[in-house]
Amino acid sequence: MKWVYIEEIGNHTGEDVEIRGWVFNKRSSGKVRFLLVRDGTGIIQATLFNPDKEHPLFRQFDALTQESSVIIRGSVREEKRAPGGYEVGIKDMETLQIALDYPITPKEHSTPFLMERRHLWLRSRKQHAVLQVRAEVIKAIRDFFDGRGFRLMDTPILTPSACEGTTTLFETQYFDQKAYLSQSGQLYNEATAAAFGKVYCFGPTFRAERSKTRRHLIEFWMVEPEVAFATLEDAIELGTDLVLFIVERVLSRRRADLEDLERDPKPLEAISKPFPRLTYDEIVPNLQKKGSAMAYGDDFGAPEETLVSEISPNPVCITHFPAKIKAFYMQPDATRRDLVLGVDFMAPESYGEIIGGGQRIHDLSLLERRLQEHNLPREAYEWYLDLRRFGACPHSGFGMGVERTVAWMCGLKHIRETIPFPRLLYRIYP
Repeated sequence: MKWVYIEEIGNHTGEDVEIRGWVFNKRSSGKVRFLLVRDGTGIIQATLFNPDKEHPLFRQFDALTQESSVIIRGSVREEKRAPGGYEVGIKDMETLQIALDYPITPKEHSTPFLMERRHLWLRSRKQHAVLQVRAEVIKAIRDFFDGRGFRLMDTPILTPSACEGTTTLFETQYFDQKAYLSQSGQLYNEATAAAFGKVYCFGPTFRAERSKTRRHLIEFWMVEPEVAFATLEDAIELGTDLVLFIVERVLSRRRADLEDLERDPKPLEAISKPFPRLTYDEIVPNLQKKGSAMAYGDDFGAPEETLVSEISPNPVCITHFPAKIKAFYMQPDATRRDLVLGVDFMAPESYGEIIGGGQRIHDLSLLERRLQEHNLPREAYEWYLDLRRFGACPHSGFGMGVERTVAWMCGLKHIRETIPFPRLLYRIYP
């Protein structure tokens, strides 16, 4: 018999096949036994019928426990009442292992209990659906950039310098010198953009933030495009198209997973161009009128991000931030040198910032002054200064956090479920 995956079972109606998987659930009804088997690609009902209650397959069935590993052999047939619309009539069954008392039973469990058993919690239906959406979001991101002629460039995890500021760096010893876990691949992307024109990197990034909010992880994945000769306007247009591409892909390919998550798709279906745009100067008074305690010059916190999300059913683009709250490399506005050409995309439904970026400084002397003002060691950035000495040009890019985007797509309350093994403040197990 041919081994097939459950997601392909519709191509094998009337055939004898072999399914390899784990027991998701089971029940009995007189002379019939119903076995739900999952194999990672889906769940299928396998049925066993025999008038002899002492049949060896019945005894084998009765010994099965949740998450036992099995091989089912039988004939595929359509059955509208079964999960997925198909079932397998069992002709033979092989038990590979009888699972011990599985701790995550079909009942309510506390979050700490589930997080301690994250390696098992991944098998549950909703967690499986979340990670299916995550995989689709990642594929959509890669398809979007690859389809537009961007080159994927791998940037270092270990770096000699900071990108987003020194207060959230993880420090480690690199032989006879200090190194840091990467906060962003952006600085290196600026170098590869000068070589290839338009590039993106995609990988894990690290922030040593002592934050326990539902929107923060210590380790998260980020995609970062960078485009030579691009302006802030170009970056906003690229980010808008990327968001729309991801939303459309998830709705077209992962609607069943959204249903498993009880995610109302209507807010996602409503996303469309153009996204509202407001400057920092415009948004702050607006938020203050809504009850925000932020003062001019403050960065956005979770309460402010939530208020921004009430402005529109679309993501909201906020631009022209005070230079003092943004990174050292941000290009100043030509008419207001105290503001920078940056943009944050705030997701609707209170999911916060999903994209942050803008135009980079391309003037050598200005970048040198910024390094000095931020008390950053010049010797660690000499290579970065070289990019302004040899062929400097305006250039722009941004970073999109995968986990926040997935949380928004799935309608999740907390970001910790959007990655297989989340790293949170005080949690590094499993």
